[in-house]
Amino acid sequence: MKKKTIIIIAIAVFIVSSLTVLWINWQIQPGRLDDFAKCLKEKNAKFYGTFWCSYCQKQKSLFGKSAKYLPYTECSTPDGKGQMPVCKDKEFEGYPTWEFNDNSRQSGLISLEQLSEKTGCQLPE
Repeated sequence: MKKKTIIIIAIAVFIVSSLTVLWINWQIQPGRLDDFAKCLKEKNAKFYGTFWCSYCQKQKSLFGKSAKYLPYTECSTPDGKGQMPVCKDKEFEGYPTWEFNDNSRQSGLISLEQLSEKTGCQLPE
């Protein structure tokens, strides 16, 4: 019985270790859109949204793990009941809202292709 328990524990440790290595490897790999998201920031595009906005979450999800490089500003107060001053002063009509270098704005979910056209940032092939 003890031998069986040791084998089961060894297999479980092996599986957990393997999954951990795979997860770490996935985390350190660059995202497909890292350079695109960084370019948006370099071109002074700004993405304003809130944590409770489903369209903002969809906008971020278009970037996958590259979303961490987006020029994102959170506009909601932590309780979700108010607006941060930086966004309130801009008088946004809805979220998500993108501001571009030419001082234009676009609200709603924007495709990667539209962002590329507006900023000149190249999408990966």
